[in-house]
Amino acid sequence: MEYNTQKTQLHMPEYGRIIQQLVERCKELPTKEERNEMAMAIIDFMGQRNPQLRDEENYKHKLWDHLFILADYDLDVESPYPFPTREQLAERPKKMEYPKLQGDFKFYGKSILQLIEKAIELEPGDEKEALIEVIANNMKKSYNVYNKEHVTDDVIFRHLKELSENRLDLTGIDSLEKSKIYYTNNNNRNNKNSSNNNNNKNQPNKRRHNNNHKNRK
Repeated sequence: MEYNTQKTQLHMPEYGRIIQQLVERCKELPTKEERNEMAMAIIDFMGQRNPQLRDEENYKHKLWDHLFILADYDLDVESPYPFPTREQLAERPKKMEYPKLQGDFKFYGKSILQLIEKAIELEPGDEKEALIEVIANNMKKSYNVYNKEHVTDDVIFRHLKELSENRLDLTGIDSLEKSKIYYTNNNNRNNKNSSNNNNNKNQPNKRRHNNNHKNRK
């Protein structure tokens, strides 16, 4: 028996003529029970022919939608999912809008916006200031990667202020190096380094003392 597959093949060529013929055969079966059984077999076959679909969310639902499309929206079977209409599939998906990341800000990414929102929610204190510094430093790295050029801190501070709608403001300092958190962290690192250096200096003296003790024996 010959089947007219030209129309559907233009839309879903990945399934091939064999599956299309099976779908047409399923439509011709006399009882709904037979059609249901064959439809399930076709779904399994479609999944085998296109294993990459299994990595997608709700892939079973997509397979049933594809089956209905292959049947030209005319298939009387029991589906675990509601079949789509031509009108629904013809609708274009709504455009996702990221108004804050347009123009000068598009390279910062959504994660920066999420960190900014988190910083805004925090109560004033060291934790909030530390997070703001992390945000500013990451913004600076993103800017340099995207633009392949050095950016001054005042530009980052201006962008941060605008992205946070004036709720996070570092424009009162000259640079990241002069922020309160930066100085605190550096002082801690310097103190730690000094402590390590002192320990290292004392170790040779200890070894000499042990050697002298051994010689006396």
